[in-house]
Amino acid sequence: MLWDAIEGKTMTVFNRRAVSMGALALVLACAGVASAQTKADSKPPIKIGEINSYSTIAQFTGPYRNGWQLAVDEINAQGGLLGRKVEVIARDDAGKPEEALRHAVELTSKEQVDVLAGGFFSNVGLALADHAVKNKRVFIATEPLTDAIVWEKGNRYTFRLRPSTYMQAAMLVEEAAKLPAKRWATIAPNYEYGQSAVASFKELLKAKRPDVEFVSEQWPALGKLEAGATLSATMAAKPDAIYNVTFGADLAKLVREGNQRNVFPRIPVVSLLSGEPEYLDVLKDETPKGWIVTGYPWDQIDTREHASFATNYYKKYNENPKLGSVVGYASMQAIFAAIKKAGSTDQEKLVKALRGLKFSTPFGPAEFRAIDHQATMGAYVGKLGLRGGKGTMTDWRYADGAKFLPSDAYVQTRRPLPARQ
Repeated sequence: MLWDAIEGKTMTVFNRRAVSMGALALVLACAGVASAQTKADSKPPIKIGEINSYSTIAQFTGPYRNGWQLAVDEINAQGGLLGRKVEVIARDDAGKPEEALRHAVELTSKEQVDVLAGGFFSNVGLALADHAVKNKRVFIATEPLTDAIVWEKGNRYTFRLRPSTYMQAAMLVEEAAKLPAKRWATIAPNYEYGQSAVASFKELLKAKRPDVEFVSEQWPALGKLEAGATLSATMAAKPDAIYNVTFGADLAKLVREGNQRNVFPRIPVVSLLSGEPEYLDVLKDETPKGWIVTGYPWDQIDTREHASFATNYYKKYNENPKLGSVVGYASMQAIFAAIKKAGSTDQEKLVKALRGLKFSTPFGPAEFRAIDHQATMGAYVGKLGLRGGKGTMTDWRYADGAKFLPSDAYVQTRRPLPARQ
């Protein structure tokens, strides 16, 4: 038998041939990918029009953009979709429905995008959903949480990714119902999202605890919370617990004022979204301990899907993911899966593909429910705590969205029949 010395090691002729064959296979594989990319480059791209509040709430939409860009880069590195590259054309709506509509018209008419996606604020999402049905264009509502977008104002062409206000309220009610509190107060921004979130929480908590009553409702204008006046009015009603729906700068002002007045942690608080790193990064050491929240404990999740996503995200951006990163990435995964299933970018074929569509997310598998186009992607529920002078989530669990969706019979009372067709 012949032996060759290679880098201080010995190798048989057989093994040498195996290495050569493996190298050849690698070369051919790379050539195949290069060939696929060349073919994809020669065809018109699949266009996705992305509209979001990039300048208004950058702490969420910045990571969100990074998330969808990562997904696009990955799919294009694999040769794209249907033999075509994927191109995202992004627009900033500045948090205004009229701006979102202006961009939607431009993207669908001039740019001729194949799919519309995005929306952060619920009122913007509803405006885009209305555009979608009037123009028969598929719209993936990625962030808007109002129940109306899939129920009262739902339509054939609109599908929503994130768990709704109803779903997240249901997740929180499981914990809120365990508290001895009977007198509840609510604090929520006075627009579609806040109104929807409060309505769902009240409905679901009363169903589990008929003995509770809501003694105060505060409705500050979005982004204009007067924390002192709001808390004074809330505490004047002598609540046993508070349901909070504020976020962003309003949340930071509320927490700071509540800490100074010793309202927190004396009064139990159940709070929507407050465990998301976008908001904990702002609260830092002021994070109120013990609040029951929905959020994203990114540094404690050890599932295979999440580990792969978080690793790739860090490699690309040299920073850890936020919830916006997950939403942006998952939204593109859903769109890619729909186009693959439809085998086309035809709008009616995409609608059919999206109904009941199964797709992957960093939180695990999800699907769009056929009856109302709501995805089953879930959220993490836990408590707020401090670690190393920063806010974190403790005692958390993953709440599978599929378990917190209402029955078909309930949906039929909320979603008009034409929208279900």
